[in-house]
Amino acid sequence: MRGGGITSHLRRFKRDSDGAALVEFALALPIMLLIFGVMIEGARTYWSYQATIAGVRDAVRYVGRSVQSDICTKGGNLGYLQNTVTDMVRKSSSGTALFPSSITVVSVVPSLTCYTGSYRLAQTGVVQLRAELHITYPFHSLFTFAGTTAAAVTTHITDQSRIFGS
Repeated sequence: MRGGGITSHLRRFKRDSDGAALVEFALALPIMLLIFGVMIEGARTYWSYQATIAGVRDAVRYVGRSVQSDICTKGGNLGYLQNTVTDMVRKSSSGTALFPSSITVVSVVPSLTCYTGSYRLAQTGVVQLRAELHITYPFHSLFTFAGTTAAAVTTHITDQSRIFGS
């Protein structure tokens, strides 16, 4: 009779659905965490990249308008603008830091190229600004579920403008 008791318990256990939702949730949780992490990190990466592009664009326009238009004929360099353009890329218009500590603008380098016989002038200057952006992912440990170990990414953003002068 005892054997019949175990079989009835097993049949009852087989039919019982208590806790099924918890098991399903436990199976879906890693995938949900992965999707959440990818959404957060993707949004942060996109936002920081776009903010850096805007900063580089504004800085290159500033240099194109503030440098003398005859810089190529008189000679000169853009080294004195290094701190100004770096602050324009790294900080907001109010002067506060634009990026959190996990996003770093490593360098911002302005360079001058002089073209002869272009733009209807004897010599025309073109400023190019190159910024290096390093993004560290705080949720990178979640990405191991997807088989990747990318903890950070480094990218370069470049823009250029003709020097019109002040």
